[in-house]
Amino acid sequence: MLTSQSRWLLPDGVDEQLPPEAARMEQMRAAALSLFARWGYQLCMPPLVEFLDSLLSGVGEDLETQTFKLTDQISGRMLGIPADITPQIARIDAHRLPVEGPQRLCYLGPILHTLPEKFAGSRNPLQVGAELYGYAGIEADAEVQSLMLALLAEFGIREVTLELCHMEIFRGLSRAAALDPAAESALLDALLRKDRAEVDEVVATVDMPPVRAEMFRALLRLHGGTEVIAQARQALREAPAEVTAAVETLSALVGQIERRTPSVDVHVDLAELRGYHYHTGIMFGAYTPSLGRAIAWGGRYDNVGAWFGRARPATGFSADMKLLATISNLPQAVPAGIFAPAGLEPDLLAAIAALRDRGEVVVQALPGQVGDAAQAGCTRILHRNGTDWQVMPA
Repeated sequence: MLTSQSRWLLPDGVDEQLPPEAARMEQMRAAALSLFARWGYQLCMPPLVEFLDSLLSGVGEDLETQTFKLTDQISGRMLGIPADITPQIARIDAHRLPVEGPQRLCYLGPILHTLPEKFAGSRNPLQVGAELYGYAGIEADAEVQSLMLALLAEFGIREVTLELCHMEIFRGLSRAAALDPAAESALLDALLRKDRAEVDEVVATVDMPPVRAEMFRALLRLHGGTEVIAQARQALREAPAEVTAAVETLSALVGQIERRTPSVDVHVDLAELRGYHYHTGIMFGAYTPSLGRAIAWGGRYDNVGAWFGRARPATGFSADMKLLATISNLPQAVPAGIFAPAGLEPDLLAAIAALRDRGEVVVQALPGQVGDAAQAGCTRILHRNGTDWQVMPA
């Protein structure tokens, strides 16, 4: 039970933005949406609640444990508070804005998680992202990744490593080895944790030729710079055609990224398989030395629209604006406010209105308030000089 001393507290992992952080977040929001618009991405504002089966369809299946659930008092159906906006944008592309060709959509809004994704992480991130629907070629992947890097640069985050993987490499090897779901899941988990001993243990329980078992082991060592592509060609040369095709897709994508963003450090890791259950091809994440985790991430999730009755190629990325704000070098524009005296004299009110019309921040004292410009966040004062009003240093 809350007491009078604890009613002001927020739930664990839930935070809020206060001045001046809230103003900085708004500055970043405006910069992000302006960038998206310049790239041709149209803004969507999905609702804060949807039917649960829509939120957990396709790309959202892995989100069930992170989704707050409640009952709709009108329909009796289960509702969910979005833990990820991507499924909502997929629904919008499929039914609300159906087009035949490529469609570029973006979003920026709050989401809610039942648990923090990382230790002491936020349960109410502010998610920003962009999605490109309707084009299956790597040009769409390259554009989305370049947009993600441009967004980070917009916030002054320039020392970035772009990490790439292709889901079809592991998936193709799994199909060829005829892994059952339990073995596939165990092997996937071992690869994600980079646990070589466990990979060996899982592979040993499956009846497969030694050359195929060695390919699974090779995934753990196939990480590093772009030279990994050549190493993968050699290590997976006897893999099924879809696996070797995925390696060549990675190679072509690296070439496009290096031409679009020559300064970016590209890293390839064929065992970085997060999002396995909904990604269908290229996956990627952005990392920076100032933080030991991805600061933005995404990938291809083709045909997720099939869950909404309209299959479409799709690729996109997302990030948490709150996380980006903690590492952003974007300077905050702090206006040098003007502190005006209390009063309703016509010339005083006219002077205040004229200053505000010019874009100045003017804080007028309340009756009886002692003129404390600093407390009001002002570095200047409005001072009467004879019959005129002048702006002077505080």
